Amino acid sequence: MTLLNFGSTRVECQSFRLTMEDPVSVAYITRYMAGIQQKYTQSGGMRPFGISTLVCGYDRHGLHLYQTDPSGTFYAWKANAIGKNSKTVREYLEKNYTDDVAKEEKECMKLAVKALLEVVESGGRNIEVATMRPGEPLKLWTDEEVDTFVTALEAEKAAAEAAVVPHTLLFAATCSAFHNPLYLINTSLWKPE
Repeated sequence: MTLLNFGSTRVECQSFRLTMEDPVSVAYITRYMAGIQQKYTQSGGMRPFGISTLVCGYDRHGLHLYQTDPSGTFYAWKANAIGKNSKTVREYLEKNYTDDVAKEEKECMKLAVKALLEVVESGGRNIEVATMRPGEPLKLWTDEEVDTFVTALEAEKAAAEAAVVPHTLLFAATCSAFHNPLYLINTSLWKPE
């Protein structure tokens, strides 16, 4: 059986639409998937799922992101990560996510890629990015698109760091150039007595 048997998940979506005459909501299909995971955990003779899943999608209520656990529980999130080093990524998202960032598509993409770059060592080579927009299918980015985006982010980060470095270098040069140290405080020189 494949992960949550996507064939049966699709059949459930079709059955819901035929029965209710409405498209399935993201919450409903997440609950269905969590129920499958819970059955495998509870039933004897079946190997339980050992993974969590992130389910995202649009429905008539807007964009939704859910996480399911092998125990069958599911949670709604604004931003989340699962897997190796997910704690680091989640902490980054908690610190940097705001509703203003969520409103701007470009800022949202920056936040997601920056969060991944917190734990990926080799730049964009080990990152896969997908974009979901209402009324469009999921779009996987090509390696070139990811590399271009990561390069732009790294250049932006380097420019931001370069703006801070001259003050640090000035401070270091000032301290090491004189036997009687001078300190740079709030861009004014102060000599201790």
